[in-house]
Amino acid sequence: MAEKIHIFDTTLRDGEQSAGIAFTPEEKLEIARQLERLGVDVIEAGFPCSTPGDLEAVRTVAREVRGATVCALARAVPGDVDTAWEAIREAADPRIHVFINSSDIQMAHQLHKDREQVLTQAEAMVKRAAGYTGNVEFSPMDATRSDPQFIYAIVERCIEAGATVINIPDSVGYAIPSELGALFDLIRENVPNIHKARLSFHGQNDLGLCTANTLTAIEHGARQVEVTINGIGERAGNTSLEEVVMAIKTRADYLGDVDCAIDTREIYRSSKLVERLSGMSVQWNKAVVGKNAFRHGSGIHQDGILKLRETWEIMDPVQIGIPQGTQLVLGKLSGRHYFKQHMENLGYELAEDELNRAFTAYKELADRKIEVEDRDLEAIVSDNLLSPAGDLWRLEHVQVSSGDHATPTATVRLGSPDGDELTDAATGTGPVDAVYRAINRITGLSPALTEFSVNAVTEGIDAQGNVTIRIEDEGQTYTGRSADTDIIVASARAYMAALNRMLAIRARGKGAVAGDPVHL
Repeated sequence: MAEKIHIFDTTLRDGEQSAGIAFTPEEKLEIARQLERLGVDVIEAGFPCSTPGDLEAVRTVAREVRGATVCALARAVPGDVDTAWEAIREAADPRIHVFINSSDIQMAHQLHKDREQVLTQAEAMVKRAAGYTGNVEFSPMDATRSDPQFIYAIVERCIEAGATVINIPDSVGYAIPSELGALFDLIRENVPNIHKARLSFHGQNDLGLCTANTLTAIEHGARQVEVTINGIGERAGNTSLEEVVMAIKTRADYLGDVDCAIDTREIYRSSKLVERLSGMSVQWNKAVVGKNAFRHGSGIHQDGILKLRETWEIMDPVQIGIPQGTQLVLGKLSGRHYFKQHMENLGYELAEDELNRAFTAYKELADRKIEVEDRDLEAIVSDNLLSPAGDLWRLEHVQVSSGDHATPTATVRLGSPDGDELTDAATGTGPVDAVYRAINRITGLSPALTEFSVNAVTEGIDAQGNVTIRIEDEGQTYTGRSADTDIIVASARAYMAALNRMLAIRARGKGAVAGDPVHL
C-alpha cells in the first residue's frame, strides 16, 4: 500500500501574506470549502493573533470545515498559542502550529536571544500547545540556514514536549535540492525520537527551487508538504500545490510507492477561485494551470497531438479539471441555458443573481464583438462576481472628453448607498485620472492609487481590456478588477470595485493590525 503524503495547504496564511492580498472572512471560507473539496489534509487558516479579522476568519473556517484538519499559526509566545487555540477549538481536528527562529542570524538580529533561550522557549510553548490539543506542529524557522546540530536538539526537545509534526522550513528559499535531501537524512539519523513525529517540508521560491526541494524532501522521508494554490505567498511565493500533486501522480515510477488524497479534477477550479479572489493573475506559462500549459503553437507539436495526445502531453488536462469541448463559439444568438452550461464547464457555479448579471454583460459584449472566447467569459464573470449587487456605490454613467489639445474632463453619475443618484465632474491629467477624481468628489473618499495596469483579455482590435488597480488607505491595500471593450469604462468599474471592497472591509473591522505577519 502506498505511503500517504499529507497535503498541508497554507494559501489562507502564507498565501495571504503576498503583498497586495487581503482576503475577507467570507473569501477565506469560500476558499477553505474549495480546499475541502480538493481533498487537502490540513488547511492552515491563518495567523489569529495578527488581526481581529483574521481571528474571526480562522474561527469561522474551524466551525464550518469538517473534512480537513484546521490549523492556526502561532509564534512561540503564550499569547499567540492561546489565541490560536481560541480560534480553532471548535474544529473537527484542530492543530496549533508553533514556530520560532532557529538560524544564528535570525536569533541574534530578530529575537536577540541565544540558543539555550530559544530551546527553552520552543519547548515551553510546544508543551503549552499540547495542553490544548494532541495535534501540534513545530517549525524551526530558517532551518536550512541553521546549524544542523541545533536543529537536532530543538527538534528532539519539541517532540518530547508534544509535537506530532516536525516541519523543516526553507524560509528564504536558500536550499539546493541535494543539500536539502542530506539535511533530512541527517535529521532522521540524529534525532532519536524522530519516529514519534511526521516529517514535513515548507519551501519558499526565492531561487525558483521550491517544487524541486519539496519533491526531494519526499524522497528523503517527508510525509507532509506545505503548499499553496498557484504558488502564491511571501516574496516569490511558496511551493505550488498543483505542481507537487501532479508530479506525485505523474512520476510514480520515480518517486516510488507514495500518493496523496487530492481530487485532481478540482485543481483547475481551485486555481481560478484563488486567482479571482486574490487579484493575482496566473502567468500564462505557469505549470499545470497556466493558460498555455496545454496549448500548442508549434506545427510539429500540433501534428503530434493530432496523432496521439501523449506525444506532447505528459498529463491529461481532463484529470486536472481543465474543461474539454469548450471550443464552441459563443455569439450574440446563444441562449442563457448554453451560457450557464458553458460557464459550468469552465468551473463556475453561479448563483441566480450572479448568472443574470454575467449573462447581461455577456450579451452586451456579444453585440460589440464578433467572437466571444473563454477568456472573455472568465473576465466577465470575474467582473460581475467582484461587483455584487449589494455594492455600497454603483457606477451608473461615465462620460469623458479628451484629446491632445483638450483638458481631460469626466462626468460621472453614481448610485449612493442611500439609493440616490449623484453626478459630478472633474478634470485630470488624463481621462482615467479625471474619472477617478470625479468619483472621489462624489464619494468623499481619496485613497492613494498604487497600481494601474491594463491587459488585453483576447487578441484583436475588438478585445476587452482587463484593468487591475490597487489602492491604499491607512496602510491597507485593496484590489479592483474589471473588463470591457471600453478601457475608460473598465477603469471606472475597477476603481469602484476597489472602493467598495475597501468600505466593506472597513465595516468588518479588519483593518487593525495587532502584530506583523510572518512567514516560515
